[in-house]
Amino acid sequence: MPKDSRQQLLDNLRGKAGRRIPTSSLGRLQKTASAAARIGVGALAGRLRGEEFNLASLSPEAVAKLVESLGELKGVAMKAGQILSYVDGSLSTEARRLLAVLQVMSQPTAFAQIEQTVVQDLGGRARGLLARLDREAVASASIGQVHRALREDGTRVAVKVRHPGIEEAIRADFKTAAVGTLFAHLVAPGANVDEFVGEAEARFLEECDYALEARRQVRFSEIYAGHASITIPAVHLDLCGPRVVTSTWHDGDGLDAFLGKSAYAAERVRAARALYEFYVGTLYRNGIFNADPHPGNLLFAPDGRVTIFDHGCVREFDRDVVTWLARLSRAVRQDDAASIQAALAAIGMTEPARDFEVTRSVLRGFYAPLLEPGRHRVEPEQAISMGQVARLKKSLLRLHLPGKLMFLFRIRIGLYAVLARIGARLDWIELEEELADAAAG
Repeated sequence: MPKDSRQQLLDNLRGKAGRRIPTSSLGRLQKTASAAARIGVGALAGRLRGEEFNLASLSPEAVAKLVESLGELKGVAMKAGQILSYVDGSLSTEARRLLAVLQVMSQPTAFAQIEQTVVQDLGGRARGLLARLDREAVASASIGQVHRALREDGTRVAVKVRHPGIEEAIRADFKTAAVGTLFAHLVAPGANVDEFVGEAEARFLEECDYALEARRQVRFSEIYAGHASITIPAVHLDLCGPRVVTSTWHDGDGLDAFLGKSAYAAERVRAARALYEFYVGTLYRNGIFNADPHPGNLLFAPDGRVTIFDHGCVREFDRDVVTWLARLSRAVRQDDAASIQAALAAIGMTEPARDFEVTRSVLRGFYAPLLEPGRHRVEPEQAISMGQVARLKKSLLRLHLPGKLMFLFRIRIGLYAVLARIGARLDWIELEEELADAAAG
């Protein structure tokens, strides 16, 4: 690979703009069966079976080819690559750097198609926006891509436009049982797979509804209006449609750049606390949470303030479920078996007393940073590793966890991975109690 392999990979992806997303089940299977994807998916499947062969054994060239293949597929395949890029601790630094490209870039949709979508969604309102819309995407994600633009009054905005065909591609992915099952084991070990796949499909298809995302982003921005450490970009509803979301543009550093600049503990503590409050606290306090905590959705100010965007993957729970989730957190922290079982039963787990030691072990891993008193870092080994999943897989599958818990796993797995990289020392028990105990009653 060239000296700056990551930049070369980014350039390669941008240079392949305009490639259409395979949208049929057969077309996506054929693409996944290509050499690069087959190697990567085989490595992932082996990792989940507890085998030694995994992505860490791939050369940088093979990882780069895998990134290109997943980027062309987009949808579920690309989301799996994004998760691996910041969760799998077995990856080499170079492999992580290359896979992390998927957090910000894939092969972009051709500008002519972007222009067509904007016109179809916005009608007469599109003319002024398109006149000041950069032709080159600043980011291309699994569902859509972002272009920088100026409103007629000079306001800088980010215009996110859905990739043509992505909804059909996601539906095709979920018609392929192996794809859904693989993703299930990656994100929610021990879930009821059929129920999980239904939940995942519903949430991912919701991400294609940009009008819904705009409304959710408005709600988050209202919740965090005036917050000292959390910023949610304002939505320009007059420039939104079913496939277009326009938000105020915000500058900031990605996670790697922030960590490279932030030598002082206070900045990292502020950022870590803000992330925990947003991804965990919003659930406890408001019954809603953003379930996609990957670093590509975050921008950091030098002082540790965090801007959070991309609010497509969102889950809501009613107040009773939130109350029991908060009680489960308390019960695990107190290692209270009866209360753990009562909470699990209330949120839909069948036979919570069966194989309870396995359940207890999984939950203590799930809440690991909250079991150590005092100020401390979230250590990489406190995240739920795929190695742990593999060792407990057979027992986990007997637990039949309800599918609605899937994205709670995703939050904790992803958030702990990001917090481990930030390395801030906080009293995580105190923070969890501050956020959860009022909801627990």
